[in-house]
Amino acid sequence: MSIFFVNLPLRYIAREKAYLDFFIKHGLNPELGLDAWSMDCLDFAWHEKTARTIHQAGLKTSIHLPFLDLSPGSIDQYILQATRKRLNKALEIARIYAPCHLIGHPAYDPSLDDDFYSSWLDNSIKTWQQLLDKTGDICPLFLENVREQDPDVITDLLSELKGDIGFCFDPGHWFSFGRGKENNNLSHWLQKLAPYIRHLHLHDNHGHLDEHLGMGQGTIPFVELFGSLEFLDLKPGFTLEPHSAEDLSHSLNFMHTHRSWFSLLGIKKIAD
Repeated sequence: MSIFFVNLPLRYIAREKAYLDFFIKHGLNPELGLDAWSMDCLDFAWHEKTARTIHQAGLKTSIHLPFLDLSPGSIDQYILQATRKRLNKALEIARIYAPCHLIGHPAYDPSLDDDFYSSWLDNSIKTWQQLLDKTGDICPLFLENVREQDPDVITDLLSELKGDIGFCFDPGHWFSFGRGKENNNLSHWLQKLAPYIRHLHLHDNHGHLDEHLGMGQGTIPFVELFGSLEFLDLKPGFTLEPHSAEDLSHSLNFMHTHRSWFSLLGIKKIAD
């Protein structure tokens, strides 16, 4: 039976133990968010203790690598080196949690990077390949869309990388940041990226802001999404990304209501 994950920043656990208690009580596998604070202010002993608590509860983990202020393809060498240093340090911490997968952001912004695309791509390939060379004995690495408005940016990058690499499709980012609502091009994205899709980040919005609502609370075309996944014979894993307990409840109820969709992804039991 497949499992799914729910996002949980590590800084939340550090500041309020009740977050992790909730996940353990309800059998929710956390996708742990690493950021600068959780890396710089929490020592290895804290991470080791937290990992033991999670694993002793019988839960699996995944790791979302840091992304705020980072630019893996930056044409500024100071920013590029700082980004690579941060990602390499994150990988050291990620090992402690024995994750099932890692999530990273290519961080391509068409408003900033279009004029320097070749340089951005070359630098991005080197950044992620260096990381991939170190993740082979840990778990797969999945790169996620955020502000990209053309799937070719992702395919250009992924096609040049060697190792256990895949794509995490975030329909919420596609719908809002990627102008998916305006362009109505979900099938184009899925068909172009089908060879790489191995994971999904699931939440909802109305197409203007990255609201991270529970599924069914916005207007993302989930009927088209799941219909396309079935047509393309894709069975990716997934992570729910609510930003509140209420939104998590909405997403779990959505999963109950649409059991047939999620059974296609291998989910037989849904947490209450």
